Amino acid sequence: MKKLLILAILWFGFCAQVEAATVAWRSLTPSQQEALTPLALQWDKLPEKQQNRLLKTAYRYPTLTIEQKKRFHSRLEAWSKLTPEQRKAAREKYRAFSKVPVESREQVKQMVKQDQEAKALQLAVPAASSVSP
Repeated sequence: MKKLLILAILWFGFCAQVEAATVAWRSLTPSQQEALTPLALQWDKLPEKQQNRLLKTAYRYPTLTIEQKKRFHSRLEAWSKLTPEQRKAAREKYRAFSKVPVESREQVKQMVKQDQEAKALQLAVPAASSVSP
């Protein structure tokens, strides 16, 4: 019984340490906060692994050009709005694309771009036809 109690205490102590390993938003440097601004409201709820990945990315943020910073924030904001299922699908697409030979990647990019434009056009056509004078 005593051993079980000791194991339970150790287990709960371990779990508390794992949760405490995440980094609080208020403890980030101003530079890190600037880089990760799109995630400010979600930051404290992110898993440690994800926080660490983002912090590595934020480390390079000060060296980016203004345009690169805008693009970074735009993509980070878009990513933060995805559902877990959409994020999983995006990761799978990324993995599939990374397996495409380098010589063929530009062709694949063009095909995807054309497909996205066609879908956008299909969405726009019904909306335009429903607006009649």
